[in-house]
Amino acid sequence: MTVDAHHHVWDLSVRDQDWIRGPELKPLRRNFSLADLEPEARAAGVDRTVLVQTVTVAEETPEFLALAAGHDLVAGVVGWTDLTRPDIGDELARLRALPGGAFLKGIRHQVQSEPDPQWLLRRDVQRGLTAVAAAGLAYDLVVLPHQLPACAEAAARLPHLTFVLDHVGKPPIAAGEHEPWASALRALAAHPNTVAKLSGLVTEADPATWTTADLRPYTDTALEAFGPDRLMFGSDWPVCTLAASYGRVMDTARALTAELSDDERASVFAGTATRVYRL
Repeated sequence: MTVDAHHHVWDLSVRDQDWIRGPELKPLRRNFSLADLEPEARAAGVDRTVLVQTVTVAEETPEFLALAAGHDLVAGVVGWTDLTRPDIGDELARLRALPGGAFLKGIRHQVQSEPDPQWLLRRDVQRGLTAVAAAGLAYDLVVLPHQLPACAEAAARLPHLTFVLDHVGKPPIAAGEHEPWASALRALAAHPNTVAKLSGLVTEADPATWTTADLRPYTDTALEAFGPDRLMFGSDWPVCTLAASYGRVMDTARALTAELSDDERASVFAGTATRVYRL
């Protein structure tokens, strides 16, 4: 069993993806569907996936739940809803009552785009995160390195909520820098209600020249901080295609974890995601 714990789909005829701007992202300005993903995922040995939100639009999450209900590849959805809405608990219940609602496994917000580095610690956001925990869902963190301290504080305040760090906090691989990212990552990992995704690293490196060796110091730090039983593989398809094919992303992840035991690799490539997202 192999789980890809992080990928996206979008249809530009349904809505724009307003984050796809500039010449470097031009290859992403087209539709990407499950029909596009499936042959690549199956060829890489992937059995199940987690579909993750892309935009802060309420209509996207019900669409993703319906996709999951109609496709045996997708085992879970990390959706979006406004954490600050007063009726957040009722809204989460409404989403879970929709067609495919049982596939809702987590919530995510584009915290990386919030100008306030303490956004996660705002009272209204904390109230929303408490509702996410009460609903039995995980919370995905898509943040930049300078926001990691707030993530650690949020994890300390909400020990009953599982926080899932996407892309291991987007380390500055292209710049070859390790600190202060590494120290902040270890501080977050010190909280037992946190896990992380080995995902999105090829696009944090130089997309044209990266090698497996470029990524290794960062994945080794994540493995040391979280341990294999709190790490999960994610392709970040189709964003990864800016730097690598789906198959190369998978081969690289396997190379970076080759020294782990069979049981440890099973955690990274299936067990952690299955447990955390209740797949």
